[in-house]
Amino acid sequence: MKKPKVYKNFINGEWVKSHTGETFQNINPANTDDVVGIFQQSDDQDVDAAISAAAEAYKSWRLYPAPKRGEILYRVAQRLLKDKEEISRDMTREMGKVLAETRGDTQEAIDMTYYMAGEGRRSFGQTTPSEMTNKFCMSIRQPLGVCGMITPWNFPIAIPSWKMTPALVLGNTVVIKPATYTPLSVVNLVKAFEEEGLPPGVVNLVSGSGSSVGQPLMTDKRVGCVSFTGSTDIGRKISEACSPDFKHCHLEMGGKNCIIIMDDADLDLALEGSLWGAFGTTGQRCTASSRLIIHKKVYNKFTKMLVERAKALKVGNGLEDGIEMGPAISESQMNSVLEYMRIGEKEDGAKLLCGGGRLTGGAYDKGWFTQPTIFGDVEPGMRIFKEEIFGSVTDCIPVNDFDQAIEFANDCAYGLSASIYTQDVNRAFTAMRDVYTGIFYVNAPTIGAETHMPFGGTKHTGNGHREACTQSLEVFSEWKSVYIDFSGTNQRAQIDNQ
Repeated sequence: MKKPKVYKNFINGEWVKSHTGETFQNINPANTDDVVGIFQQSDDQDVDAAISAAAEAYKSWRLYPAPKRGEILYRVAQRLLKDKEEISRDMTREMGKVLAETRGDTQEAIDMTYYMAGEGRRSFGQTTPSEMTNKFCMSIRQPLGVCGMITPWNFPIAIPSWKMTPALVLGNTVVIKPATYTPLSVVNLVKAFEEEGLPPGVVNLVSGSGSSVGQPLMTDKRVGCVSFTGSTDIGRKISEACSPDFKHCHLEMGGKNCIIIMDDADLDLALEGSLWGAFGTTGQRCTASSRLIIHKKVYNKFTKMLVERAKALKVGNGLEDGIEMGPAISESQMNSVLEYMRIGEKEDGAKLLCGGGRLTGGAYDKGWFTQPTIFGDVEPGMRIFKEEIFGSVTDCIPVNDFDQAIEFANDCAYGLSASIYTQDVNRAFTAMRDVYTGIFYVNAPTIGAETHMPFGGTKHTGNGHREACTQSLEVFSEWKSVYIDFSGTNQRAQIDNQ
């Protein structure tokens, strides 16, 4: 078997070994015999070196003309487009989701990078009339400095691009810690920046665990912003770590998203959306539709259709043709999902309609594969109704009417994404107004965000910021109001203007 490649950290424009000299393996979750690569197990000294490089590079990068920063991003997008297939295949090997999905993940990074390249010639402020004569008012954005980024494994190149590109185009510098399960995708993204002429130190990559890399990154006083995507529990710790220095803290965390299926819905359309929403990326999306809230008039018919299709899903190695669902990312994640399947079976009143276990035999024994699993007759008090599972499990919840569907949709600690299937425009607009989430769909599943729209959620899903589009610029910049008085006198604003 071919010896796996060793990948290094990227600090101050150079690929370097970690201070510890230790490494870890990146394993294919569909075939644990396949070592994707060897990566650096870094520590706080590596993080310190990366932050020092970023802080030094910031002095000149913030003064680099923003349109020129945008041009570098544009070239990076072209590079990613050129290398899309290779990047996507690497991603499927290290993350497990099917190739069609990793191609979409890479395309999202391409789209995001093209979009933010344009912000090099926009990033608009405001001009406004002054209340005084011979006085000019305007507002401008200013960068924060070094931005620390901690990214997840489920979208291993798209989400880093959401964070890196707006930060960079605004004049910030970056230290990124990729997820330990998927560091290669971030290496591929950073290589594109290196090859397209990004100055040394502007982007730095340090791989390793959350305790050895993430913790010193979030607490270093030289870091002006921490952007994190992951669990709510870790997000809370990051918020606490950032608060003493009042640094910008952007958190994108959990979800327990619902699809409302009304009695007038196109059931075939709702079926396709529910399958894709529940089992796309093996359910390992913060936007996965893990709750299907179904009107009682169509409940039995729809659940029968859903179970039939779920049983027929082809599960396997995402690089193989015809595969519709890949493995869990790791053994520990698989075991967590299996435990929730056991919890669901013990819930009083819930019914296991299909799945409920691990897939075994043949090639399945070399990977972390779970069955597409559906529970029926789920009620709001149940754990599987309330808690994020992050795996191939979805719930079917019967409701009596539209009002109860809205009530159940909002009965959740999270508020990321929701959708409704209905042919009634009045219901659609009412649900759009009354379901308290950051994202809402009509006659579509809970997944499918686009880069020119704000991404993020309410309640325990986030802390009020948004990713993608122009709203992401708020995370990585501060506003400065500028007043220019050309009257030649000392005008005292409201005092002299009563």
